[in-house]
Amino acid sequence: MSLLYEGKAKRVFNTDKDGILRIEYKDEVTAGNGAKKDKMLGKGRLNNLITSKIFGILRQKGVESHFVEQISETEQLVKAVEIFPLEVVVRNVAAGSICKRLGFEKGHEFKEPLLELFYKKDELNDPLITDDHVSLLNIASSEELSNIKKEALKVNKVLSEIMDDMNLILVDYKIEFGITSDGEILLADEISPDTCRIWDKETKENFDKDVYREDTGSLIDTYETFYKKLEEL
Repeated sequence: MSLLYEGKAKRVFNTDKDGILRIEYKDEVTAGNGAKKDKMLGKGRLNNLITSKIFGILRQKGVESHFVEQISETEQLVKAVEIFPLEVVVRNVAAGSICKRLGFEKGHEFKEPLLELFYKKDELNDPLITDDHVSLLNIASSEELSNIKKEALKVNKVLSEIMDDMNLILVDYKIEFGITSDGEILLADEISPDTCRIWDKETKENFDKDVYREDTGSLIDTYETFYKKLEEL
């Protein structure tokens, strides 16, 4: 099985099955586009277990993804897709960059989910873009983008319900999409506390990577507690 790609949090390998890849989650954590970086034993296991569980629930609720199956504590099989160079961010509560950009007070609840698009380009620091930019840059067709947005909001509904059942608030999250060789658009990458901002309903305590970004607690302990809550559903 040859290594196809290695990113900040995962390695992607070819397999002997046509159209199927193996993903290995790494014990590394980064923040600020890699400006802050550490190795943390057990992080890969937790992100894989959490992502596998969430993708399984999403499938049951009618949201298809590239996820096929979990094959070990740190590995999963996925369908091969070409990733759109697009980060889709859905916000239910104001936090992070939107507070700095638009002046929202942290914790402000939006009446409707706010969807934002960011161009995946490290050298440009992943800038915020519009639908017109997506077309101009040939990232996706209008039909593909419409499909992506529709699926992103479906994900938001299911994820919000999952968090609510865990007595947590889904503040915001980042997801990515890919397209198969036969043109099917699928949710891809991962969904974990690495890619979501999650608060405790009562205390507003973070259950996400902000504990690492802001040095407010143990990332491994936080993710382990989140996973145990998820397993109880």
